[in-house]
Amino acid sequence: MKRIIKGREPQSLLEHRLKSFADYDNYSEKNELRESLLTEQGHICCYCMQRISADRMKIEHWQSQDEYEELQLDYNNLLGACEGGQGSPSHLQHCDTKKGNTEITINPLDNHRNCEDLIRYLGNGKISSDDITINNELNQVLNLNMQTLVNNRKEVLELVLKQLKSEYPKGDWTEAILNKKIQQWSDRHKDGKYKPYCQIVIYHLKKKLSSIGRRK
Repeated sequence: MKRIIKGREPQSLLEHRLKSFADYDNYSEKNELRESLLTEQGHICCYCMQRISADRMKIEHWQSQDEYEELQLDYNNLLGACEGGQGSPSHLQHCDTKKGNTEITINPLDNHRNCEDLIRYLGNGKISSDDITINNELNQVLNLNMQTLVNNRKEVLELVLKQLKSEYPKGDWTEAILNKKIQQWSDRHKDGKYKPYCQIVIYHLKKKLSSIGRRK
């Protein structure tokens, strides 16, 4: 999960919210909303970080429309999520599709509790948290340790480590080398997109960077 910094809401959403009897269902400019969410999220899912696009995504209400009707048009409550196995059996669903109306505490928009600091990424592709509540949300509510996602994260991490070993076969990865690679995975491409599953790579490279610092 990568922290999301909200930008300016679409003008169409602002104007719609001022209308009488406005709600999410009668908001007609959802394509503009999708593009806005994609832009600020770097075209990755707000939860699992897989690639999303305008024609393959969902608009997620972090606090559900059913329980928080007053927030259904609040841009700070809206996120871009993957389709999450929609239509599949429950154990194969994840992210917003699995979450449904369940309330969660972890929020990629939270400025005070950065989601990036709350999640650990294991070498086998699994994720966890020291916070018991968040750990349950990652596993049971969002199903982010379903095998497909675990395999995808592991594959991305292994590819980066393989590249580093190929470029520096002696394993002499300096702080400069690691910092450069971290920056590459932290930055967006020229097209404004983040690399899918970027946080697992950043997490492990920062751990290696930290171990170098402790050896000094």
